Parts: sequence; structure tokens; C-alpha cells
Amino acid sequence: MFTFSLTLIRHGETQYNRDGLLQGQGVDTVLSETGIQQCEVVGRYFRDTKFSNVFVSDLQRTIETAEIIRRNSRSAAEIVLEPLLRERSFGIFEGRAKEDLKNAANACGQSCRDFTPPGGETPSEVRLRFKKFLKVLFRQMLDEHGPSGPADSAEVESEPGCCTNGDADPSGAELTGSADDGLHGVPVHALGVSHGTYINIAIRHIVEDLDCSLPAGMKLSQLFCSCPNTGISRFVFTLRKSEAGPVLSAARCIFTNRKHHLETQTAQ
Repeated sequence: MFTFSLTLIRHGETQYNRDGLLQGQGVDTVLSETGIQQCEVVGRYFRDTKFSNVFVSDLQRTIETAEIIRRNSRSAAEIVLEPLLRERSFGIFEGRAKEDLKNAANACGQSCRDFTPPGGETPSEVRLRFKKFLKVLFRQMLDEHGPSGPADSAEVESEPGCCTNGDADPSGAELTGSADDGLHGVPVHALGVSHGTYINIAIRHIVEDLDCSLPAGMKLSQLFCSCPNTGISRFVFTLRKSEAGPVLSAARCIFTNRKHHLETQTAQ
């Protein structure tokens, strides 16, 4: 068995975020001054966390976020640009107010989450992109950091959602709100820097499709709330080798959409 953590971070604020405008993939903007400060704060928050791998959406706002985090932390991992982590495409509404998208969805009797704008991606298409990313991630993490022995065909796969690594924190453990929550006994840590809507869809896939275990007492309102700029979510995955490739044995949510690191910025 091989266990690793995946920490997902949304990029820092851009002027489009501040103005309530949609960016998607077609509007490739840089961080605002506030966004730069947010990234410096979250970078210092992770100053003692050594990420073994860093995967970043290939848009300017995420690249800049990852570079600032890397500069303020002790992580020396190379930044790998990953188009599969790009934001959802909002088609003809990119560059326009979020309210325009909401009004168009209401006119069709749909929520913004379910509405597909002309020329944009469906939520299912974004979820498929994330599934492809996980497939790439699982294989790379096993190849680079997993046990070197051959696949054990006689090994019994654990039930999804159960923690199989005895060194990992139990799913019901009380969280302290620190940067290393859920990392005790987990030897390898990956970082993914992406976008708000993409991360929300990714969380839904992990929780709803991978039978992910949740922290005791976690409310759905917190689990699926909107991810703020530099909001942090963390999951722990346990894999095993098979002749067909990596097999997911367990998925565990540590926290989602954490933002208390920004309180220090607000207080300044």
C-alpha cells in the first residue's frame, strides 16, 4: 500500500475576481495586489510543508500563485504545468459579469452550477478532466514514490472510504487548523494549484464518486461551499499496485475550502 496527500489551492485574487467578472480559460489575467499578498500569506502558512510534487494549471493566475507559494515556503519541488487543472470554460460569458451567467441560467430554469453556457464546458466534462488528472497523478505518485516491488495480485483491495494505512491519522481525528493537518504518517505530499469552480467540481467527484470518508461532524455546507481565493482543501489517498495500474483503496477528506490563513492578512 502507498499513501499520499493531495492539497488543492485556488489561485489568489485577480481584478476580475474583485469586479465579479468571469475568467474561465479565455481571459488569462494576472493577480491583483491583494492576490499577491494572499499568495505570500499562504506560502508562509506552508513554510514547513515539503511538497514532493507541484501541479499547476497553465494559466497566468495559477502559475503566479504557485511561484509565490514556492518562494515563501521551503518546498523545492519543480512546478509542472498541467492543462487538466484549467478552470471550467464559460464560453460566451467569459469576460462578462457573473450576474449575466446567473440570469441566463435562471431563464432556462437551471442553477449556475448545472447551466452550460454556449461554447462552454458542462460540469460533467470538467469532472472528466479531473478524473484524467487523478489517473495521471496516481500513476506518477506510485512510479516516483511508491514501493518498487512487483504488483501483488493476491492482495485484497480494501473497501473504498476505509483508511488502510495504519500510520495515517484516523478520519475522525480532531483538526487543529494547522498546515500539517492530516499529514502525520503520510510520507509524500502533492500540491495542485487550480481554480474555484474546478476545485468545487473536483471535491464533488472525490466525495460522491470515490466514496471518500469525511471528518466527523463535517457539514455539507462547508464541504461544498464556494472556494475562496487561496482557499485550501486536502485529501489523503491510499493506492495499491496492480498489473492494470494503480488501484484506489481509500480516499479521505481532511478539510475543504479552508481560509483562516487569510485572517492574518485582514488583521494587518
